[in-house]
Amino acid sequence: MILVLRALGVGDLATAVPALRALRVAYPDRELALAAPAWLGPLVDLVGGVDRLLPTDGLGSPPWPSPPVAANLHGRGPDSHRMLAGAGRLLAFRCPEAGHPDGPRWRAGEHEVHRWCRLLAWYGIPADPGDLALRRPAADRTPTGVTVVHPGSKIPEKRWPAARFAALARTLAERGHRVVVTGSADERELARRVAAGAGLPDPAVLAGRTDLGELAALVAHARLVVSGDTGVGHLATAYATPSVLLFGPVPPAEWGPPPDRPRHRVLWSGARDWPGRPGVGSHPTLAALSVDRVLAAVEEAEEAVRVSGAIAA
Repeated sequence: MILVLRALGVGDLATAVPALRALRVAYPDRELALAAPAWLGPLVDLVGGVDRLLPTDGLGSPPWPSPPVAANLHGRGPDSHRMLAGAGRLLAFRCPEAGHPDGPRWRAGEHEVHRWCRLLAWYGIPADPGDLALRRPAADRTPTGVTVVHPGSKIPEKRWPAARFAALARTLAERGHRVVVTGSADERELARRVAAGAGLPDPAVLAGRTDLGELAALVAHARLVVSGDTGVGHLATAYATPSVLLFGPVPPAEWGPPPDRPRHRVLWSGARDWPGRPGVGSHPTLAALSVDRVLAAVEEAEEAVRVSGAIAA
């Protein structure tokens, strides 16, 4: 068995897809098991190549026997390294504190996709950082061709003001977009405030009404996605759905979509648009991003689709 530890969230799984596929190719005859939260199951199925999900919430005592090979795609250690310490071979960043002097050194500020590809390359396993696509689920229980507005984030500092999301959604609806507002069950009240401010009917509020598989289908068949730096943005990248992503305070140089894909527009807290990051000591906030600036980015994303001749969603 090849055991991979990535016990985090949606965006974390999406950015690990190239590394997971590289491990699949490197060990074609071994079972590939992913240690991750059980609720990620529908998304794990869309990655392909993962044979088994080992339900794992965070770090602690390992609930599995020692595997022949383990890959730490969770972090730099020491706790994540120790969780895999019984493996016959551990693919991980150098962490003498955890008794692992092998592996490359961790680089602060490195893009999350490239970080794990570089780790595997050090061990002789090539990975393609552009291999981000997920299997496209059928839209059996979700609308198609909608514009997804996702105002929430587990980290409050990553949230664009709700009133601006509402103003954006109102303008998009006036321009002919069929806008829906997504989020977790905990974000339902936020989604309702945004919808009310935009003049959208209650059925447009899908926050708390979709499971992860349905959310993936919604994004895969959407016209457009507008969100902060959160998992929904990574789903838009995975499905090549046009998107406008609002980043701050973490720069897109660490978590953003590939900069050579023009249908994904990234706005970086009023500092500099992707690619790039502000100078040392800068503390940008999402409040620096105006509604007009986001609307201009929407037009740019949709124009990129028209110029390419591709059909969005």
